[in-house]
Amino acid sequence: MGKEGIKMEDKWGYDINTSSSSCISSINSYYHEVLSYGRKRAVIMEAIDHDRNCVLANILAAHFCCSSDPSRVPSLLHAANSNLEFATPYEKAVFETINCLISPNRDDDVAFELHFKLLNDFPKDLVSLKRAQVLCFYMGRPDLSLQLIEKVLPANNQQDFVYGMLAFPLLELGRMEDAEKAAKKGFEINKEDPWSQHALCHVFQYECRFKEAVEFMEECSKSWAPLSSFMNTHNWWHVALCYLEGNAPFEKVREIYDNHIWKELDRSDATPVEVYLNAIGLLLRVYVRGEIRFFDDHLKILAGYLSNRGFWYLEWHLDLLILWALAFTGKSTEGQDLLNGLKEKVSTMNSKKGKLMQKGLMLAEATYEYGRGDFNKALELLGLDFDAENCKMIGASGEQLDVFNEAWYVMLLDGGQAEKAIEVIEKQLKKRGGSPFLWRLLERGYKILGKQEEAKTVGEKAKALEMAYF
Repeated sequence: MGKEGIKMEDKWGYDINTSSSSCISSINSYYHEVLSYGRKRAVIMEAIDHDRNCVLANILAAHFCCSSDPSRVPSLLHAANSNLEFATPYEKAVFETINCLISPNRDDDVAFELHFKLLNDFPKDLVSLKRAQVLCFYMGRPDLSLQLIEKVLPANNQQDFVYGMLAFPLLELGRMEDAEKAAKKGFEINKEDPWSQHALCHVFQYECRFKEAVEFMEECSKSWAPLSSFMNTHNWWHVALCYLEGNAPFEKVREIYDNHIWKELDRSDATPVEVYLNAIGLLLRVYVRGEIRFFDDHLKILAGYLSNRGFWYLEWHLDLLILWALAFTGKSTEGQDLLNGLKEKVSTMNSKKGKLMQKGLMLAEATYEYGRGDFNKALELLGLDFDAENCKMIGASGEQLDVFNEAWYVMLLDGGQAEKAIEVIEKQLKKRGGSPFLWRLLERGYKILGKQEEAKTVGEKAKALEMAYF
């Protein structure tokens, strides 16, 4: 059993009940790894080695092990709970939030409120802020994420990492000018902050500043070696998309896939599922553009790995991408099993969560049918008022969701809904007028309707943009 001992301060200046400076050092190292998207977050396990009774060390380790080694979670929770009477108010607050967060079938609203209270009392705890923002991401609530960061910003206005965390919900809410300012400020404080780099790339990409985005990110890539498999390959995913959207030769896209995304798997400390998420996300983009022939072998290899059910049900977004890959590569039976499993998961959720996930389930079904080549069924499921932005609850950014909108545009054109396609594509072009692909889709819509003059004008616009970037 633990006991009340020497109170030492962590990086934020908050009291922790431990007499081990090495325990504090490991906790602080863990903080840095989380905020910098480092690949050495397992350092939190060393904190327990230094003080097995430290409540904060045990509860942070429990949260880490939820994804890395779930079998250890119960014993870590027990150790934290057994010593809770000796914990400081800060430790108790962190324990309460994480205990709620990792409980089976948690109530997201309660988990959010607990984090809100914690950050009200301990506003310098940026790791709890990051944890809360991730929760908001999976709730599909960038507005709540922004509310949190704005609450703690006055106490952290010159801190490292904080402005990247400000920029992301701003860009998710479409406030690109504000997001760019925040990301640039974060980059000025720390040029190796991957979340500020990532947010700035998001802005450039959304505004169709593809060449600027590529040049910026390729220069930043010199600092990416220490990043987690997810952050490393996700940043390269953005670079590949900018090449793709900017009509660069497909060799550029394939080079990034081979040398910077798939090659991550060669590292002994790689996390394969994080690589697969970005790999398959890129291949779906390529497919929607009708160019999957450049990646046929890559997709077959990837789908083979994704047949492993150990990679299923980890993230909704990944599950949807797996559904497409399995269905497209002829593994429809396995895809149907995955889809049935998702339906079962939703049926066991509490009513509030289950209702929220209905849109995600609808998108999953449509994605499966799209992969099988039944575009009419997929379009029927999505309907004529679909907008992927309403599906953020699958745990995907606006940029990650956009591929589902693009697929929907193509399905509208193929399914005899050219007028509707033109309407929604023109609406999107008001936001992203520098996208050659959207102009080509619009050209196709006008051709289907026999409006040759309009199609010619739009085609010339598309061609000019295709020649403008790379």
